[in-house]
Amino acid sequence: MKEVILTPEGFEKLKAEIEYLSNDRRRDIADRIRTAREFGDIAENAEYDAAKNEQAHLEARIAMLEERLKNARVVTKKEIKSGEVSIGTKVRLRDVKANKTVEYHIVGSAEADPSANKLSNESPVGKAIMGRKKGEIVEVAAPRGKMKFKIMDIKAA
Repeated sequence: MKEVILTPEGFEKLKAEIEYLSNDRRRDIADRIRTAREFGDIAENAEYDAAKNEQAHLEARIAMLEERLKNARVVTKKEIKSGEVSIGTKVRLRDVKANKTVEYHIVGSAEADPSANKLSNESPVGKAIMGRKKGEIVEVAAPRGKMKFKIMDIKAA
């Protein structure tokens, strides 16, 4: 598995999710399996099958998250260069054509969440603005054609 780049906030969130899944969710599913077993014949017990399937999905998710944590590299404050777009910075971009401004928090791909304006450094826009400075105009090839963004502001998150 490749290196997973995380912000300190993302690292803590990942640890918290593993903790929750490993304790609370495992206990909930074990209780459901125990209850389903009490219904009798497990060969024809849909509740038991559903709980066992959920348990398998949960264990796979925990294993994947633990692998991600093992390969994680947390971006330190020292790595964030002032005045330059990098993981851990907040960037205000203006879409030159639409004249709309949007602010993104640049994060590693494991933390990306477009609905929360967390943009991956590996996304088309993220790749285009990495290492750039305030005032620069970048062009991004998007599915609906080329887009131009002006970097209005960069600050540490």
